[in-house]
Amino acid sequence: MPLPKAELHLHIEGTLEPELAFALAARNGVPLPYAHTDELRKAYQFDDLQSFLNLYYELMAVLRTEQDFEDLANAYLPRAAAQGVRHAEIFFDPQAHIARGVAMGTVVEGLWRALGRSTENHGVSTQLIMCFLRDESAESALETLEAAKPYLDRIIGIGLDSAEVGHPPAKFREVYEAAAALGLRRVAHAGEEGPPEYITEALDVLGVERIDHGLRCMEDDALVERLVRERVPLTLCPLSNVRLRAVDVLAEHPLPAMLDAGLLCTVNSDDPAYFGGYVADNFHAVRDALGLDQERMRELARNSFVASFLEHDEERRARYLAEVEAYDFPGRP
Repeated sequence: MPLPKAELHLHIEGTLEPELAFALAARNGVPLPYAHTDELRKAYQFDDLQSFLNLYYELMAVLRTEQDFEDLANAYLPRAAAQGVRHAEIFFDPQAHIARGVAMGTVVEGLWRALGRSTENHGVSTQLIMCFLRDESAESALETLEAAKPYLDRIIGIGLDSAEVGHPPAKFREVYEAAAALGLRRVAHAGEEGPPEYITEALDVLGVERIDHGLRCMEDDALVERLVRERVPLTLCPLSNVRLRAVDVLAEHPLPAMLDAGLLCTVNSDDPAYFGGYVADNFHAVRDALGLDQERMRELARNSFVASFLEHDEERRARYLAEVEAYDFPGRP
């Protein structure tokens, strides 16, 4: 049995495995520029974030119907459960679908057909976070928030993702203020490729409650002190960091130093179909590459539930935390 954990940084579109991509392409009559799944897998070699995003958006073309989005979520959930995920807060990118003529309702209703039954069917509680594409306009983000209003009973928060450099958080002040007024939780990608200043801006201008990635906070001692003092969670994605060249090799990942500094770090999978592993694979990879002991692994699992948006169900959070504390490590978690 794997170590119980929450997954807080997971793009559902990034769980699109080549086999499912080809199946959906065939169902929807969408041509793919790859002869077979092995050829597609070979394309999963990236020089940086942008080279990944190019393929990521290209493959989204196969997602057309509610059934497609339901199938996508239903492919992720059993994988997550098998990796010890007890709770998942799942990102989706509506602008990338709306731009292709796929309506907001198609995306949300399709995902929710799976997520609404995720606890019953897979033992994984789920929440949905709508991300804005930071390389799109602030006006587009506001239009997207407006389009989401009929579905806010199924969306708990907003996030900010896609190409970071040159797109500072402050660009989205207005939409974050509007989301806050609607009672939505707020997170944002910052400090992955962008500078530490983007993390500060996300906190001060957007009022975010969690930082997705946040790797480059280690370049700013005062920022680290603030993140520790304010207990701001960081949703790190180690295998992603290596695949996108934010870190050269996993053995050089700053996770141990971040934990030693007192930062509230969590480990997640980001876009696991593209980056070589789901969340337990990330846990195992950092354990082996960085020499993390069992108590450090337990700390990371504990942090994931502490950082989760489960304030509406503290009983559930307490139950998950108790599972972490009671977990009896085998030879390997």
